[in-house]
Amino acid sequence: MNEEILHPEDGLEENMPQEAPVVEPIVEIQLPEEPAAPAPKKESWKKQLFKDARDVLYMLAIFMLVYVLCFRTVVVVGSSMYDTLMHGDRLLLINNFLYSEPKQGDVIVASKDSFRDGECIIKRVIATAGQEVDIDFEQGIVYVDGEAIPEPYLYTQTHEQEGMQFPLVVPEGCLFVMGDNRKVSMDSRSPNIGFIDKREVLGKAIFIMIPGVDEETENRDFGRIGVIG
Repeated sequence: MNEEILHPEDGLEENMPQEAPVVEPIVEIQLPEEPAAPAPKKESWKKQLFKDARDVLYMLAIFMLVYVLCFRTVVVVGSSMYDTLMHGDRLLLINNFLYSEPKQGDVIVASKDSFRDGECIIKRVIATAGQEVDIDFEQGIVYVDGEAIPEPYLYTQTHEQEGMQFPLVVPEGCLFVMGDNRKVSMDSRSPNIGFIDKREVLGKAIFIMIPGVDEETENRDFGRIGVIG
């Protein structure tokens, strides 16, 4: 007969009562309530109107300062730049405060003391300092540094010499200028004007603001408003 031997440890773990888990109580913490923000005070309409008017005045003052320093307006007199520009056109200029290096092809306004007591003239830059200018007056072709320059803006060709001897070299700090309507333009071809000192340049014409009245139709062509080519 087989006897089953029991050890004292057998079955004790199963028969021993298990301890219940310990559950910690949940403690709620009350945070102090934040005080409500005070309602913004409503400004009176008079005070608001004053602030708005002040802001507008500040903006106008800044605009006028920028305009005076950077821009100016001129009115074209005569037909030397026809048909790029017409008599009576009102133009916007970049002031010489910002515009200091004229380039070939730019339309500039200058004031020359030796010509009509500083009366403003508007012309196109043909050559700058150090460049050689020559003109074939029979063919009406302008050469700069030996190459014929393209001039799609011309209204009449360059057939009038007006007194200056060519070829010539533009002096340092100067410009050689001519009008687009060469037949009636007095410009650097004439000793009365000659070279334009860069210090005599008032600015570069960039925009037609108000077109002049056409002499033939007696109307303004507002389609001409825009950038000057």
